[in-house]
Amino acid sequence: MTKRGNGEGSVFQRKSDKKWVASITLDDGKRKVLYGKTKKEVTEKLIKVRCEQQQGMLSVTSKTKMSEYIEGWLENYKRGVRPNTHQRACEIMRLHILPTLGNIQLDKLTPQHLDRLYSKKLKELSPTTVQTIHNTLHKALSDAVKQGILLINVSERVEAPRKNEYEARVFSEEETRTFLIAIRNHSLYVLLLIDVSTGMRRGEIVALKWNDIDLKRGILQVRRAIVRRPTELGGGYAEAPLKTKRSRRSIMLPAYIVAILEQYRAQQISIMQQNGQPWDEQRWLFCKPDGNHLNPQHDVYEEFKVTLSKAG
Repeated sequence: MTKRGNGEGSVFQRKSDKKWVASITLDDGKRKVLYGKTKKEVTEKLIKVRCEQQQGMLSVTSKTKMSEYIEGWLENYKRGVRPNTHQRACEIMRLHILPTLGNIQLDKLTPQHLDRLYSKKLKELSPTTVQTIHNTLHKALSDAVKQGILLINVSERVEAPRKNEYEARVFSEEETRTFLIAIRNHSLYVLLLIDVSTGMRRGEIVALKWNDIDLKRGILQVRRAIVRRPTELGGGYAEAPLKTKRSRRSIMLPAYIVAILEQYRAQQISIMQQNGQPWDEQRWLFCKPDGNHLNPQHDVYEEFKVTLSKAG
């Protein structure tokens, strides 16, 4: 038998079955045992484990279940993402991942577990949704590797489902003319006109304030959006910063849009003066009678669909 110092491990051949065995003490005082058919094989395994231990990569075997780890991960994940992103991750875990994988020991999770999960979900859900499931699980397991809880991320050894190819439906010139005629007398005429002219998202449009627009230079600044709030934060819709720097952008407005906005602004100022209210540059561009922002789903999208139907 060959012995090494504490933390270095030992290698010996077992008399009962002639197998070679290596044993090493982990940082928590527990022993990790390795097996091989030859002394060379088991020694190589021992060297690999010692290197991983020195680099802080060696996880301590525990009986932590996936459900226990995910619960803590979701709590930590909340700190670095938007509320809606966190809520979506909670839904993915609760509805699709934990019912199947929750009772599996974290360090016993295999690529085969994930393959079976994805195959099952592809019978019920779209490939795009299943890829979202994969991405959420990949993030959770990547964080476990970064923290030294796991040695590898098994989701990297599984083929992720491909997303459905999405092809946007874009108005033709004739359809655009038909639509503009259809909205001419609509209460949301200016909003829909900006939408058609700029391609902004409806959440971005309803979040516009007058100080986002420089009418002299014809520049519109996209700075925020109105988004749905998670149920745990009260639900409903609220103002939120845009997700990326690319989303925060400047848009040059056509001259005819600037002219319409100048007239629209003058009308709003006149109405507020008649009501004895001071003008505020931080007022929503498009708002309800009480001054609150519009609901991007009910007030805008549903009206948009009705208008499309009426326009044929």
